[in-house]
Amino acid sequence: MKSSEKKLSIVVPVYNEEGNVKELHRQIFEVIKKNNYNAEIIFVDDGSKDKTVELMKELKPLKMVLFRKNFGQTAAMDAGVKESTGDIIIMLDGDLQNDPADIPRLLEKMDEGYDVVSGWRKNRKDSFSKKFLSRGADKLRKILIHDGIKDSGCSLKAYKKECFDFIDLYGEMHRFIPAMMKINGFKIGEIAVNHRPRIAGKTKYNYKRVIKGFLDMISVWFWRKFADRPLHLFGGIGLFFAFSGSLVVTWTLIDKIIFGTALRERALPIIGVFMVLIGIQLFISGLLADISIKTFHQAKKERPYKIKAVVENK
Repeated sequence: MKSSEKKLSIVVPVYNEEGNVKELHRQIFEVIKKNNYNAEIIFVDDGSKDKTVELMKELKPLKMVLFRKNFGQTAAMDAGVKESTGDIIIMLDGDLQNDPADIPRLLEKMDEGYDVVSGWRKNRKDSFSKKFLSRGADKLRKILIHDGIKDSGCSLKAYKKECFDFIDLYGEMHRFIPAMMKINGFKIGEIAVNHRPRIAGKTKYNYKRVIKGFLDMISVWFWRKFADRPLHLFGGIGLFFAFSGSLVVTWTLIDKIIFGTALRERALPIIGVFMVLIGIQLFISGLLADISIKTFHQAKKERPYKIKAVVENK
């Protein structure tokens, strides 16, 4: 069965997008009707403070997921995925910069055997500062996590539903979904998509999101390299410190016994003992992390966001 013949769930996180939600819904619904898709539209409101929710209530057909407060774009995506009933999940931003007309092309690419198809904003219509920060983050991302795509920050993507069976999104992880999918063995594809300038509302991209995104990038790097063997990282560093500290302590003892150097006049003994203790602590941390990883998938985790209501307009 072709991807276009399966049920689609089109998930859109929105936050203070009163100037865009009606037009975005119209464009999405137009694509659905034109291509005769079996699809549901899910808008996840991330605690908007303007008239976004009021306008959403006028739209049909639409499933609304309403957060109690602002939890962030990644949490909104996760909630949309968990409320979806489709076989394929299409995600796009709520600011009208992603073009719903690209959805058929994503599905066509998926039929080539891909589990995830990511949009590539080849000709971005963003401000210079936003593009500058994104390019820096992209270069670092390619060094650390190697997800194999040009534009991980583009929200317009198509996923097979099973891609999310063992993945929970948190923090600013939405930028690294392809990387997490690749870690789990899914095949990732990419196509160039249309990118439009923002005509209403304000961008939510700022330095705080850059910092959070960097920290989550480190988390993905660690998960890719050491998810199944954290002891190799912490234990390896710990053994290095402990061995180096032992050499320092041994040398100071030899210096004391053979050359009669007074230890109280030297800082090396303290440094050596300190390195040994740090090494032991890191090794123990590695053991504890190893145990935690082994129980991770069996642990029952609470969602990091709270849903106020789920309303469906048919």
